[in-house]
Amino acid sequence: MSFTERFTQIRDRVDAAAREAGRNPSDVRILPVSKTFPAATVAEAWSELQDFGCDTFAENRVQEASEKASLLDGPRWAVIGPLQTNKASQLVAFASEFHALDRPKVAGALQRKLEEADRTLEVFIQVNSSDEPQKAGFTIDEAREFAAELGPEGPYPRLIPRGFMTMAMLSTDDDAIRRCFSRTRELRNEVAHGDFLSELSMGMSGDFELAIAEGATTIRVGQAIFGERPAN
Repeated sequence: MSFTERFTQIRDRVDAAAREAGRNPSDVRILPVSKTFPAATVAEAWSELQDFGCDTFAENRVQEASEKASLLDGPRWAVIGPLQTNKASQLVAFASEFHALDRPKVAGALQRKLEEADRTLEVFIQVNSSDEPQKAGFTIDEAREFAAELGPEGPYPRLIPRGFMTMAMLSTDDDAIRRCFSRTRELRNEVAHGDFLSELSMGMSGDFELAIAEGATTIRVGQAIFGERPAN
């Protein structure tokens, strides 16, 4: 099955979920996650999917994303996995979006490197909406407090605050999954104004329809577009 066929299948499901929720399907972006796939495969996907308005690819690891960005001329890049502060300069060199801003220390490291590079970076605050101790991210209360520090007048003016990101708990209980998404949406509704923190990056291949029902504006989809991941 081609990338076009897989993407079209996901797009159809996204559109149906959006309409079911009374939303405009065009308000939901599909962000393909190309982790572990070689640059040649991503280039092939890019050549097919850019006709669908898909201009950004996502990676979990900064090193892997940096290598692919150096080989591929065209796509924008989003990093959706955790960042060690000593990798901030590497991320700043190529990424347009960062979806895992999970602590002030990372914000500070990015701000310093962005100043040196004289550029900005779109960011999503990562929220641990399931309150699982093993998960990264701010609690709801911490995220609310941190959001107040973002913006041109705060200590991180090079960070462009686009929205919030969350990962729901792994569960077969749809209601429990939806609560993770709805808590994040309620936080967004509380603090967003205009374009400031207005978006919601939430939902992956297994739960994106539930995320769309709760307001997701970006869903992160990997295997459903790229197929089975290469064996390590």
